[in-house]
Order: sequence, then C-alpha cells, then structure tokens
Amino acid sequence: MPTTRTLIVVAALAALTLSSCSFRESGPFATGSYVERQFDSGPYGGEIEGRISLDDVHLPALARLHLPLRTALQAAAAEAEASGVDMYLTSGWRSAAYQQRLFDDAVVRYGSADEARRWVQSPDRSKHVTGWAVDIGPTDADDWLIQHGGEYGLCQTYANEMWHFEMADTTGGGCPVPSSDASSDRAESSR
Repeated sequence: MPTTRTLIVVAALAALTLSSCSFRESGPFATGSYVERQFDSGPYGGEIEGRISLDDVHLPALARLHLPLRTALQAAAAEAEASGVDMYLTSGWRSAAYQQRLFDDAVVRYGSADEARRWVQSPDRSKHVTGWAVDIGPTDADDWLIQHGGEYGLCQTYANEMWHFEMADTTGGGCPVPSSDASSDRAESSR
C-alpha cells in the first residue's frame, strides 16, 4: 500500500508533467515545434526563413554578427538603397549545430565531404559560426556589393558564391580576388 508521501510525490510529478506538456513559449521566436525552440535551432540558431531586413537586429542571425561587420553591412545597405538597390540578409550568424546540419545536408546532396566543402564549411571552419560572414540577396544587391563593398570592408569571398561576403582586414581598400570556392586553403584560414 502506497504511503501518503509516495502519493504526494506521484501527484506532484504528474502535475509537472501535464503542465510541461501544455507549455507554449511566447516571444518573437515562439512556435509549436520543440526543435525550433532549442537554442541551436530555428531563429535561435540563426536560421532565416527566406530573408530578413538589415534592421532586424532582434534576430540572432543579425544580432550575433560581430559589430564591425553588422555596422559595415548596414552602412553599405543604406547607400545601396539610395542608389535604388534593395539589400537583405539571407544568412548571417549560425549556431555550430545549424552549420553542421547544413554541412551534413551538403554531403548527402553532393555525394562526399570533399565536394560538399566547395559550398558549405564544417562548423569549425565556417565564418558564419564566428559571426564574420553573411549571405546577401537579391542578385542586384550582390552585384552592387561586389562593386562597392570594398569601401566598407565587405568582400566577396568565394567566386562560386556571389552572395557570400566577409569583412576584409581593412576598410576603404580593395578586396582580394575571391577564392574559387570554400574548400581552398585561404578560405579555411580562421579569423
């Protein structure tokens, strides 16, 4: 026969279990998916559905970029807009877990890790994970940034990814010639 103490503990555990099942997170990232509420998934992990404005600094994909990169990007976007070119972020800071998922997906898509590295870096090599890289859209904005980004220290890094930009070592100068792809030796050097 269960004791009163055992019954109280069982009842308390049941109440906690039921209340946790009905928990709904509130706030800008609230969703019904358990995975999307994890700090390395969904908006918390830097995932963006489509695109975000360069003013959406409450989203981790933009908020967790290093300040010099974010500031340069916003200044470049303001000048691009004054020239009639819309610019937005399609990817910014990413959690290591999100970057790993992207890399794993690329291995499946391209058939090998070596081929995947031409397009996606592993988390230990990705400048997205460190907050020093962004992907920009649309194509008109990429073209504009390729032409004018050096003035802000923003350089296209890979020839096969016109949308991928990183901070140069200095602003106001020219950009180095982009690496052919993300698998090159220069691309793998850490900041």
